[in-house]
Amino acid sequence: MQVKICGITNSEDARAAVDAGADAIGLIFYQGSKRCIDEHLAADIVAQLPPYTSINALFVNPTEAEVRKVLSTVAVSQLQFHGEESSAFCEQFDRTYIKSIPVVDAARMKALIADHTNARAYLFDTHVPGEHGGTGKTFDWTKMPDKNIGHRILAGGLDTENVAKAIRIARPDAVDVSGGVESQPGIKNHETLERFIAAAKLAGRDLAL
Repeated sequence: MQVKICGITNSEDARAAVDAGADAIGLIFYQGSKRCIDEHLAADIVAQLPPYTSINALFVNPTEAEVRKVLSTVAVSQLQFHGEESSAFCEQFDRTYIKSIPVVDAARMKALIADHTNARAYLFDTHVPGEHGGTGKTFDWTKMPDKNIGHRILAGGLDTENVAKAIRIARPDAVDVSGGVESQPGIKNHETLERFIAAAKLAGRDLAL
């Protein structure tokens, strides 16, 4: 079970996440988020991480120039889009990308996936009108599409208490957390972070048995 810690805003939290076993970190470049950082701070954070850490840059309806500005400064592994970006927009940056899919009705989710067939993975998050993730709310995990669509990431309201149950029900390939391991927005609680990663990894191993 792969684990991504999103909304990283400082080097200490980034290193704690990687030391605890996180496979990836997420850096948010969306002004509407409490966890938004600029490309210079992001570059400083990334420079202090091991070279095999996956660095995900998260955007919501950005301009092409905004994405390229980040890519010119930060050693980004892949992009993550949480808005209404078209597949053509997502595919123009010479990076693999993840497309966020709000969990609504099955037909709408199927259409969004079909519109982004070249996405490296799909991240399923709770649908809250006017929001683009980070709501701290869960969705009905039985609505997670099955594995035939490709790599699936589970997000939305996960924490140390529910992540194992969520993994058992949704059976994702990875989980993504931000607020569920924080002491305040943008500041991770390192003990909680360690417990979350340990619980997710254990639940993933149990699925494989």
